[in-house]
Amino acid sequence: MIKQIAALTALVPAMLGATADVASAHSAPHATPAVVTLTYDAANAGQWAGPIQQAVQNWNDAVHNVRLEPTSTPGSADYVYEATSGWPQTTLGPIFPGGSGDVQLGRQAVDEGYDATRIAAHETGHILGLPDDYSGPCSELMSGHGPGTSCTNAKPDAAEAAQVDKNYAAGTPTVRPHHHQVVIDVWSGRMRTGSH
Repeated sequence: MIKQIAALTALVPAMLGATADVASAHSAPHATPAVVTLTYDAANAGQWAGPIQQAVQNWNDAVHNVRLEPTSTPGSADYVYEATSGWPQTTLGPIFPGGSGDVQLGRQAVDEGYDATRIAAHETGHILGLPDDYSGPCSELMSGHGPGTSCTNAKPDAAEAAQVDKNYAAGTPTVRPHHHQVVIDVWSGRMRTGSH
């Protein structure tokens, strides 16, 4: 009987050690993909500087796989913001490092009563690969002008943030598309999109 107790005493720690090893192997965290950093240049954005800063902050707060940061080297940004007198228009992404995205923040939409920060955040959503959904509610950023001038929401909803995270989940691709579609957002009753 003493030999059996001694055998069990030796066996229990060995079993617990094996169990602990199995548990720690299963609880090891999975490799997290590297966050894609996109740089932007807002030097030619003029009066849009404040709305751009807030729009970028809203996106950085909402997503995990991509981060937007101002460029430290002019001329080397992955995409640029610029103030224009026409309608907002943007390169439809997702744009990746080394890309050539362009966000034209048209004054015409603001003149019609639309919120500048919502416009900047919406156009940034195009850079991140989101299409328009004008029939969506105000809580959906990519509904753009659809909900009307009273809508000032400039934050992406959970589904939009999840789609952007999915767009950047694999990191930076080795092959990037050479053809970019440009989305022209006419923030009024008229809608059109174009490809360049």
